[in-house]
Amino acid sequence: MFMPVTLAEIIAGTATAITLGWVADDALVGWSLVVLFVGLKLTETDDNLFVLPAAFSFHWMQTSLGILYKGLFAREVATVYSSNYRPMVWIGLGCCLALAIGLRLGLMFLKGANPHEERPTFAFSLQLLATVYIITVFFEGSLLLVSGQYPSLRQIIVTADTARLGVLYLILRRLLIPEPRWSMFAAVLIVECVLGVTGFFAGFREPVVLAGLALYEIFDRRITRHWLALATGAVLATVLAVLWMGIRTQYRREYTEVDAFATSRSARLREVSALSSAFFGTDMETVLASTDKLVDRLWAVYYPSLAIERVPSMLPHTNGSFITGAMLHAVTPRVLFPGKAALQSDSEKVRKYSGINVAGADQNTSIAFGYAAESYIDFGYPFMFVPIFVFGLALGGAYRLFGRLIWHHELFVAFATITFWLSIYLFERSWATMLGATVGMMVYLGLPVILLDRTLLVRFERQQRDAQGLLYDAH
Repeated sequence: MFMPVTLAEIIAGTATAITLGWVADDALVGWSLVVLFVGLKLTETDDNLFVLPAAFSFHWMQTSLGILYKGLFAREVATVYSSNYRPMVWIGLGCCLALAIGLRLGLMFLKGANPHEERPTFAFSLQLLATVYIITVFFEGSLLLVSGQYPSLRQIIVTADTARLGVLYLILRRLLIPEPRWSMFAAVLIVECVLGVTGFFAGFREPVVLAGLALYEIFDRRITRHWLALATGAVLATVLAVLWMGIRTQYRREYTEVDAFATSRSARLREVSALSSAFFGTDMETVLASTDKLVDRLWAVYYPSLAIERVPSMLPHTNGSFITGAMLHAVTPRVLFPGKAALQSDSEKVRKYSGINVAGADQNTSIAFGYAAESYIDFGYPFMFVPIFVFGLALGGAYRLFGRLIWHHELFVAFATITFWLSIYLFERSWATMLGATVGMMVYLGLPVILLDRTLLVRFERQQRDAQGLLYDAH
């Protein structure tokens, strides 16, 4: 059933939307906040996990961040003055609503696990989790290297690598439940952020998100320390994101040109430390310029807005070729079909439909304009929202299904958090990438977790029988 909405929530949400829309002098700001409020209510679950609302919020942010930044802080980013962004924001908000409605109906389609059933809370000891975590940290680079050498196994290897995030989440969660150990929690988070910021990409994002999701499970608005932890995490995420935008160009240049960087994390850490000191030693305008770049990077509407201006006036709709190609690609894994043709690169799509000569495979990169633009190019209004709704419907049903299949609560929490965050949070991802990643995690991560759960369940049932036998003997 739909999550209950109180009158106080409706009044508070409406008042906030109207007030911020008035302050920004832009009704679109108010409507975007209404979509956020509705989406958060639609994606709530009754299992005390916040992964669906969190992923939806990040998804929504990529459609609306720029207009909020412009309206509330009076700073314009490049997308504002270089594109007709407003139609794409409306389309993005429609996609968010279609996704949220699909998720809610999918959650309603299947009943969740019975909360009164006796289920084992913990599947592993903290010592075992820590051991596995340390091993995966050391072997992460090797796994990614192997994935590049064996394309047919790449999806399996990359999905297995995401399991490391599941172990990290279990450790963060265990450091808060049943009794918070704040110093150790902070230490693990700092280590992960350091590891993330010394990689080629912004690898600090997932650890901060996972820490926030773990905190949500124990969050009590009456406890000041919980608010302080939440605020500290938000500040840490913001500072790291702004810093990364300020140093990433020079850092990546060093990463690709200096041989020692590829094999020495300490060398990368020294370079990040030096660049960070230089960045924070600059004037405030440089920091604000980096913030502008961050907002423009996260606000993923520039290339889509150019594409919808050219379709169908200059280029025709494709009648579903993007989505059908992505579906075929997702259900024909390369490990079983090694000879299947490669998909058209995302950069080539952007070049054709947005009219911008973006970097591509020759620069060892790929730029996508996202599933929303692909849906528009495929079908136009209003049918473009149908596949998005169906995707949400399937994800909502899968969430409930795995909740019933995975008996150990801790295993389900780890699987659901990683899988549904990575499946939903990016608005800018193409259909092929989104469906491929989602199906890959359901199959290559979900099935092994179910098998592991069944193995552990045998142990749990034996312990239960032994305990009952001891109790019977005592009587």
